[in-house]
Amino acid sequence: MVQRRRYDGDVVIIGGGIAGVVTALELLDRGRRVVLLDRDTEARFGGLARESFGGIFMVGTPAQRRLGIRDSPELALSDWHSVARYAEEDAWPRRWAEAYVNQSREGIHDWLKARGVRFFPVVHWVERGLYRPGNSVPRFHMVWGTGHGLIEALLGCLERHPRRDNLDLRFGHWVRAVETSGGVVSGCSGVIESSGEEFAASAGAVVAAAGGICGSLEKIRKHWYRPWGEPPPTILNGAHRYGDGELHEVVAGVGGVLTHLDLQWHYAAGVHHPDPDRPRHGLSLVPPKSALWMNAEGRRIGPIPLVTGYDTRFLVEQVLRQPRQYSWQVMNWKIACKELAVSGSEFNEAIRDKKKLRFLKNVLLGNPALVRELVDRCEDFVVAETVDGLASKMNNLTGESLIKPGLLSAEIRAYDDQIERGPKYFNDDQLRRIAHCRRYRGDRVRTCAFQRILDPKARPLLAIREHILARKSLGGIQTDLGSRVLDAGGTPVPGLWAVGEAAGFGGGGIHGQGALEGTFLGACILTGQAAAHSIAGDQPGD
Repeated sequence: MVQRRRYDGDVVIIGGGIAGVVTALELLDRGRRVVLLDRDTEARFGGLARESFGGIFMVGTPAQRRLGIRDSPELALSDWHSVARYAEEDAWPRRWAEAYVNQSREGIHDWLKARGVRFFPVVHWVERGLYRPGNSVPRFHMVWGTGHGLIEALLGCLERHPRRDNLDLRFGHWVRAVETSGGVVSGCSGVIESSGEEFAASAGAVVAAAGGICGSLEKIRKHWYRPWGEPPPTILNGAHRYGDGELHEVVAGVGGVLTHLDLQWHYAAGVHHPDPDRPRHGLSLVPPKSALWMNAEGRRIGPIPLVTGYDTRFLVEQVLRQPRQYSWQVMNWKIACKELAVSGSEFNEAIRDKKKLRFLKNVLLGNPALVRELVDRCEDFVVAETVDGLASKMNNLTGESLIKPGLLSAEIRAYDDQIERGPKYFNDDQLRRIAHCRRYRGDRVRTCAFQRILDPKARPLLAIREHILARKSLGGIQTDLGSRVLDAGGTPVPGLWAVGEAAGFGGGGIHGQGALEGTFLGACILTGQAAAHSIAGDQPGD
């Protein structure tokens, strides 16, 4: 008989992302003995949240009030439903959405502030909505320190916890099965990857917190949203490398229901990571609003021009309808330095490392160092002094002669001509949206004032090839308001909970078809809290 290493606790948490960490903190507060098993290394403790930008959707915060932003749970829920477009049967996602908007002030803002997390004074306005409401007001609160700082603060709380001895942290542990006894989940088992040794963990409660399915490009294609047609030939991976959906299958094997796996949150502006650590590893750019978004043939995508900040799902849908299902953004050096950013902590050192003066300098004067680094190190960037030279380099990058210099030049000049006529004569939806963005001070400082692409003083010209980048699973394991895993009859599976992305951020799909952004980290926090309260018996979850 094979001897297995054994662990024992009141609760076993599978996954060390932010949802698992929050669950552990709340359980320690309640005196529970916790075994936390994470497949990754200790250096990556905190999961994808550590790599994130650190933006959190919250309603009715002090920062909003200080800025004169009038928000309410009722308005936020109306906006949420507008974007979610729930199916009739989405009862639990609806209830989770209502819980989120009503609990975000105390459950997220105040909870994080009490644990040393601080936010930017300016609230950002993202996902404003295109032709249906998105965020009616700014709600995207940036953590000072990005997701890296957020995780470091929470891990510090874990290490300093008065009941730290009640926490058994194990890294490099790959959970392959959930154990049951008498029809009740009683633990899990798997392999220690460094040694191949088997292990088993026993507990009265097991919490699935191992992320979604988007870390597996195979599963993304298997569960592709069919109204979008066939998946593109190239999909970049912006998810966690171990968020591969394996634990979903394990949960389904003991009766848990999986829902909406075809609903996924992708980004349209993905580029290849200069230092990949997984297959097809990608970065998600924050695309410049003043750049022209073009298809693989150098034709401006339309008739509605693509502009970031309004409707992420719309951007993805439009790119997927284009030839070759990838796109280009064309701009000049001035636009790139002022507006281009990378979503995440890795390429935002000033914010991540809390360097206020450097951050202010980047906001006011632009960030040429970032642009230079990406031009030098990322394969998707090309630079040239002329349109003909740019077209040639774009074709060389793809190995196809799809970009015709004459067409590319005509598309750019048509846009520049609008700008030269002056604001009184703007009849281009991109320029109208730029004007709209610049009316909010959080966007004004980061958006050029109607910058011509072919302005000789703003060159060289720059083109970025962008692929669809997979990021988040909107569906997942169905749960009630206590994060208890539900079976096909809507009854909780005894002894089993799910939190964070594994649970579709709540209820198996809290977002429906689309997200208001910043709701991913926030939902991880709230579902983790709900699981801990339910396990401890102070929240029923029905």
